[in-house]
Amino acid sequence: MPELSRRRRFLVLAICCMSLLIVSLDNTILNVALPSVQRDLHATVAGMQWTIDAYTLVLAALLMLAGSTADRLGRRRVFVTGLVVFAAGSLLCSLAPSLEWLVVFRMVQAVGGSMLNPVAMSIITNTFTEPRERARAIGVWGGVVGISMAAGPVIGGLLVQSIGWRSIFWINVPIGALALFLTLRYVPESRAPRPRRVDPVGQLLVIGLLGSLTYAIIEAPDAGWASPEILAFVLLALACLAGLIGYERRRREPLIDLRFFHSAPFSGATVVAVCAFAALAGFLFINTLYLQNIRGLSALDAGLYMLPMAGMTLIFAPLSGRLVGSRGPRLSLLLAGAAMGASGLLFAAFDAQSADPLMFTGYVLFGIGFGLVNAPITNTAVSGMPRTQAGVAAAVASTSRQVGQSLGVAVIGAVLASGAHATATADAFLAAGRPAWWIIAGCGAAVLLLGALTTGRWARATADRTAALFEEEAPGYRPADARS
Repeated sequence: MPELSRRRRFLVLAICCMSLLIVSLDNTILNVALPSVQRDLHATVAGMQWTIDAYTLVLAALLMLAGSTADRLGRRRVFVTGLVVFAAGSLLCSLAPSLEWLVVFRMVQAVGGSMLNPVAMSIITNTFTEPRERARAIGVWGGVVGISMAAGPVIGGLLVQSIGWRSIFWINVPIGALALFLTLRYVPESRAPRPRRVDPVGQLLVIGLLGSLTYAIIEAPDAGWASPEILAFVLLALACLAGLIGYERRRREPLIDLRFFHSAPFSGATVVAVCAFAALAGFLFINTLYLQNIRGLSALDAGLYMLPMAGMTLIFAPLSGRLVGSRGPRLSLLLAGAAMGASGLLFAAFDAQSADPLMFTGYVLFGIGFGLVNAPITNTAVSGMPRTQAGVAAAVASTSRQVGQSLGVAVIGAVLASGAHATATADAFLAAGRPAWWIIAGCGAAVLLLGALTTGRWARATADRTAALFEEEAPGYRPADARS
């Protein structure tokens, strides 16, 4: 990629952030619309889970393929294709005649979305080559998640209340069209000098692993954990995992380069992403159902109730980017884990939903924690990795986020569905949701623990040894320098 002026670099960043906005906005808007979708399409709790997880699962399964394909065919070309497919899928979602078709069209959306975020991050990584500038750019990128969280519930509530839930998908079309025009005009094409080979077997094993595991978790409350159907899918997930590890170890250019995981910071960032985004997905899912189905709030009022959480994310995400750029990821991760864990603890142990001041305190704490966690995940994931394979490294981090969201919705939904008549009364809902809040608190504790373990001197030494593995393979290799 040719060296760009400072103004052009930040224009490229803005264009990439637009793609993140529509992908992130889509999930936060849909969460607010879930009760309306449930009533209109006669969906069960499992049906609502699938409207979210069909999207996040396909994203998770295809992100690494999209990253390596972009490195091979051209990042701008794949990015443009993703914008077109995502906008078309959004339009189809707005026309869905049934829940089944909505799930199918959400999968079409996800195919397009898989070509956006990891490719955009790869473009950013290759555009901003100076470590501190890149860290700040990633902080802005993380801040867009906060914008989508702040705007999503309010915009979604307004659209659902005034026009209907189908209108929530329309907003992606004009934003996607503008991003497409600007990309064609201002984003230069770039490729990896030596892109990876296609790995169809690895790709199929990833799809089998994620799909079968999520299906088992979502359907278990109805079918029973000991049913032959659920046991078969659990065994299939285990077989796919074992096959993936064994196959990828032997392949010269694997879909998932397992050597990346020799780096403790990279492995830690991957698990932190799963935990943090599982907590986020569970938080949004359980709060949306509580505020609308139990408290009887409108979609707009429910969105406004969650603004303290979204606002804190909006404020702390760019601050975290600056903090990571100046002091590394450790402090951001420790503060993020402590805040998210404390939020979950308020709801699990002190029934924060029973009193508005306590509930809003929990929302603020969760927003602070989630705002702080995004920048260190991304920065650490690409730190020390080969810049020529930035698409794959960034895709692993993005995949971890989507896997976390899928598992969060699946697990929290399964916990709620297991509670008898969990949506019948406020007391029943709170009782059924208490184990879910303990899970969210546990996710925060895991972020805190991993932040402490994977950012010290020992962890940095493992990152250096991992970099040496790639250096030995390719003498001209240059790491994607960033503080870790």
